[in-house]
Amino acid sequence: MTRDVQTGAAALGLQIEVLSASTNRDITTAFTTLLQKRAGGLLVSPDPLFVSRHTQFVTLAARHAVPTINFDRAFAEAGGLMSYGTSLADHFRQVGIYTGRILKGEKPGELPVARPTKFEFVINLQTAQVLGLDVPDSLLARADEVIE
Repeated sequence: MTRDVQTGAAALGLQIEVLSASTNRDITTAFTTLLQKRAGGLLVSPDPLFVSRHTQFVTLAARHAVPTINFDRAFAEAGGLMSYGTSLADHFRQVGIYTGRILKGEKPGELPVARPTKFEFVINLQTAQVLGLDVPDSLLARADEVIE
C-alpha cells in the first residue's frame, strides 16, 4: 500500500512522509512529527492497532487541525474528515454466503477466493467546516455518504 500511495502522490507532485507507530504513545509522537513537518494531512493505514485506536486519531486530528483519511467508515462517523475502504456490511454478507455454502456441503478449500467489490467513501462535512476546508461539489457527488 505504501508504494501505491507514494506513486500516486508523486504523480500529483506531492511528497509524503511515512511514519510508523506500534503503541499508543507512538501515535501521539507521530502527530508531533506531523506538526513539526507541517504536514498537510494524514492517511491512516489499515493496521490492527489503528483500527482499535480510531478515537485517538480523531481526537489528535481535531486537536491539531490535521485533515485525516482512514479506511474505516467508523473513523468518519467518529469525527474524522474522510474514510475510503471496503464495505464491512458487504464483507459480512459475503461471509454469510460462504458459511451457507459450507453448511450445504461445499468444501472450504474448493471455494474461490472472494475479493471486496464494494467500497465506501464517506465525508464528514462537520469536520471539514471545523478545519476550514471547502469540499468541492465534485468530491461530494462521488461520496457514498456525506455526514452533515
